[in-house]
Amino acid sequence: MNQLRKWTPYFNIWTLLSVIIVLLVIAPNISIFISFFVESSENWAHVKEHILPELLKNTTLLIIFTSIGTILIGTSLAWLISAYQFPGKNFFKWALILPLAIPPYIAAYTYNGILNYTGVIQTTLRNRFDITVDQVYFDIMTLPGATFIFIFFLFPYVYTVTRAYLANQSAALVENARLFGRSNLAIFFQIILPISRAAIVGGTSLVILEVLNDYGVVQYFGVPTFSTAIFQTWFGMGDLAAAIKLAATLMIIIFMILFLESFLRRRKNFSYTTTKIRPLKPLRLTKWRAWTAFSYCMIVFSLGFLIPFIQLVDWMLLTYDKIADPVFLSLIKNSLFVAVIGSLMIVVFSIVVANFARIHRSIISNAFARVTILGYSIPGAVIAVGILTVFLEIDALLGEIYNFIGIDSVLFLSTSLFMLISAYVIRFLAVSYNSIEAGFEKIGTKYNEASRMLGMNITKSFWKVDFPMMKVPILSGFILAFVDILKELPLTLILRPFNFDTLSTKAFQYATDEQIHEAALASILIIVITAIAILIFHLVLESDERRS
Repeated sequence: MNQLRKWTPYFNIWTLLSVIIVLLVIAPNISIFISFFVESSENWAHVKEHILPELLKNTTLLIIFTSIGTILIGTSLAWLISAYQFPGKNFFKWALILPLAIPPYIAAYTYNGILNYTGVIQTTLRNRFDITVDQVYFDIMTLPGATFIFIFFLFPYVYTVTRAYLANQSAALVENARLFGRSNLAIFFQIILPISRAAIVGGTSLVILEVLNDYGVVQYFGVPTFSTAIFQTWFGMGDLAAAIKLAATLMIIIFMILFLESFLRRRKNFSYTTTKIRPLKPLRLTKWRAWTAFSYCMIVFSLGFLIPFIQLVDWMLLTYDKIADPVFLSLIKNSLFVAVIGSLMIVVFSIVVANFARIHRSIISNAFARVTILGYSIPGAVIAVGILTVFLEIDALLGEIYNFIGIDSVLFLSTSLFMLISAYVIRFLAVSYNSIEAGFEKIGTKYNEASRMLGMNITKSFWKVDFPMMKVPILSGFILAFVDILKELPLTLILRPFNFDTLSTKAFQYATDEQIHEAALASILIIVITAIAILIFHLVLESDERRS
């Protein structure tokens, strides 16, 4: 079999398509780095001197405090669910993932609507108890308020990764610690945190990338960050060159964060030293401890999902007759169209590159795999700047061809839906790729190589042998990409064609126009569709695990 792999022709249709896909992913990023060295404008000098320090300060504070908060909440909940039995555990096990169904920008304007002067809390205090409060204590539209939103709606990244890791840990570690008289608190800090460090760092890195990608929360709350500065410089000042330099600066920061993540995870993995592995058996909590655990989970679940969801449903009922019309139906159609088409393209591209990397084990294939996941580490605003730069250059080249053959020059690609979907593919290719790559790793190459020994070529072997065994990873990759595209805001705001709106852009538009109640219907649809997709995803994974 190894000889067969050795003599597999390196250049084939899978290689060609992989090269094209990789070029598509890296072209916008390369264009940003090249443009960074172009002569600076007066606006850039102003931005660098007066705006950039504040951007760095706000971004750093958001990253630090959001990371601390998500680590504390996500890790403690993961340990609580993995190690203990208490009332409601089976519900919270999956319910604590639901905050991911609410995009942070929707959570931001929902909580502002709850807490402001006309919100339910202050209205109740005035009308029922004749209490008038100081507005300072209820002002969430600040940097601490943005941090609160990020913590309670992004902690599931740390929770899910850490819980999955702890579920496979040997019970002997905890049992031995208990035999030596260690308290539960000591076990958590002295054993669980050290062995889970790689998982915690991995989940936290996803949180940081989401914070850097956010535009909706920080723009609505008026907190200057790189995303808002890119928008303001580009559309407010009309200076694309300065926006590109801001994007390049943010990319450098991201690469530094990724390098730090790699350093922190290096040599921090713990593996089994015996084959006698027993999963951790949950310890039953009783009396006040059980209800304390339940209350903690319920508080986090309520803040991260239940309260904003109930408020949105209330607002939706007030404005449904006003908002639900044929124009709104077009928003649903547009959202589902770009999400489905984008997800299908992402899945196809992921399959091509993952299969190429599996067949051709080499430095090149490994590099292709790493480049494929690059897009997810780059914020949407940065990708938007890069891809628009590339498409404008392509349109300029096409314009010369149009003029040569006597056709009026038009900006065909840079004003089309194709550019937006291409940006989705670059941004979320990694989400699907990781799932599909894991599926290929699971089935291995032995079946594929056996079919080729029987006379099938690489492509036929994939369709006849590999594809039937890859249905679950492919479906999982599609669902994950679909959810992310449906919720995406910065890319859609920048690159959407004229007069093309989606549920996310319309909800954000209503919120920024102070029509918070009118934004509820679009927000509810995003949340419900996302929650259903997340539920299907976990049911598919559970079914696959049971079959395995």
